[in-house]
Amino acid sequence: MLPLSPGATLEDLQRYVAKMEAERGFTESTVHDQTWRLLEEAGELARAVRKNNGQRSPAGQVTGSIDEELVDILIFACSIANRLGIDLADAIRAKEALNETRTWPTQRPNVT
Repeated sequence: MLPLSPGATLEDLQRYVAKMEAERGFTESTVHDQTWRLLEEAGELARAVRKNNGQRSPAGQVTGSIDEELVDILIFACSIANRLGIDLADAIRAKEALNETRTWPTQRPNVT
């Protein structure tokens, strides 16, 4: 499989993940399966962050680097989105449009 090209879009990444899963035989994994794997990767990210901060992880646990664990999370997020027919770029735009209507704890309403 050719590597993901520099400057790839989020749509390109979703297509890349779909092709990668097909080539590696992961197309039978369910949304449930992929969600559990995503959660496992989130735990690995937490351990990588602890390791990066000089904190110990439980003995015997293999932890990748923060960037490796973030990539694993992104791959599983794309995998889940692909199975559900979600265009992540569109989903980000829609979610951010909603978020723009919210007041965040660090923001203070304009009072005049």
